[in-house]
Amino acid sequence: MFVTGRLAIALAVGVIPLVLAGLAGYPAYAVLGGWIALCALLVGIDVVAAASPRAVTVSRRVPARTRIGEPVKVSVALHNHGTRMLHAVIRDAWQPTAGAAPERQRLSIPPGERGRVAIPLLPRRRGELVSEFVVIRSLGPLGLAGRQARHRVRGAIRVLPAFSSRKHLPSRLARLRELDGNTSIQVRGQGTEFDSLREYVRGDDVRSIDWRATARAGTTMLRTWRPERDRHVVIIIDTGRTAAARVGDGTRVDAALEAALLLAALASRAGDHVHLLMYDRVVRGRVTGVDGTALLPAMTDAMAPVHARLVDTDWHGAFSAVRTLTTRPSLIVVLTAQDAAESARSFLGAFPNASRATTVLVGSVTDDDIAALARRRGSREEIYLAAAAERTLRDAENVADAIRRAGGEAIAADPEELPPRIADRYLELKAAGRL
Repeated sequence: MFVTGRLAIALAVGVIPLVLAGLAGYPAYAVLGGWIALCALLVGIDVVAAASPRAVTVSRRVPARTRIGEPVKVSVALHNHGTRMLHAVIRDAWQPTAGAAPERQRLSIPPGERGRVAIPLLPRRRGELVSEFVVIRSLGPLGLAGRQARHRVRGAIRVLPAFSSRKHLPSRLARLRELDGNTSIQVRGQGTEFDSLREYVRGDDVRSIDWRATARAGTTMLRTWRPERDRHVVIIIDTGRTAAARVGDGTRVDAALEAALLLAALASRAGDHVHLLMYDRVVRGRVTGVDGTALLPAMTDAMAPVHARLVDTDWHGAFSAVRTLTTRPSLIVVLTAQDAAESARSFLGAFPNASRATTVLVGSVTDDDIAALARRRGSREEIYLAAAAERTLRDAENVADAIRRAGGEAIAADPEELPPRIADRYLELKAAGRL
């Protein structure tokens, strides 16, 4: 059973007869005891008269997936099998990051009928949100007390990454279409493949004339070319301890997910094969052998439950796992936080083996607050903070220089700028015939 706030009000009202009894000369303890006994009797009547919450069947309607930050509605349905009117107060036990409203839902269901309540959620965290049970409180007719029961009905929603970087996709796809041969200038070179034939126009390169097609068509025909397709792009997301640092409104691993999704969407439209590997000490997420429209759903599904672990990443194991995905020359994009020589030592030690016969691009998320601290000189405390910030920036630049000397490329930007910069670099490699 349970009692409501009305019981406290009823007990407080007992002060009035207590005062009146004192003025009339009656013993106060007798009046007080009588009033408490009356309230207890009313509570007992309320509990007995309340409908049984156990004579209720509970079911859920929960969507399988949603994106972080997007409102979603789940619902709980009750079927009253009892013989009394059910005045229910419902609590659906979602975890706090589900963003459920703190107010309890109220529902009145006649005997033998069904009722449904909608519960709006606003997820604030990736992963699987779970509600293991639903608590039903059945109020009595006086509203002083009632019965309570807990029904174990599990509900789960997988919350996917927000993919807010999709706003950069249309402009990059337009550049990809230009690069893909939809312009009037098409020249053969490294990293290109045959596309189609068209009639010769004065000023075209005579070396691209197809003489066999010219003989068949009776007019001069020219071969056209486009950037080569069917390349491999491997994306490695570091889920070790350095990825757990907060940058802006999220963590470094959240920014890495945004960059990976934008690059995967672009590379998939370009006809390349995309592989995803999320790694620290073991493989936390892996997507390979998926192309076309199924790629992004598979990636977001694999990314959803993965969070940074407070362990050092085994980079030798990570690059060894890459070789199990593809043995062909490819673009390897490593999304990690390499901003200190001490933490980057194992990464740089494993890096030369990864950079053979391939292109390695290292993307790191930076914190703009560090650069802002480095410019402040207003007080003694700010000077010390500026010195520490300058040291952090210098260490990050030293690591970037070491990556370039090892044969890779380093891109460092804030969470908003990193995804489009990596996408732009991918397009530049396409245009240069290096991918």
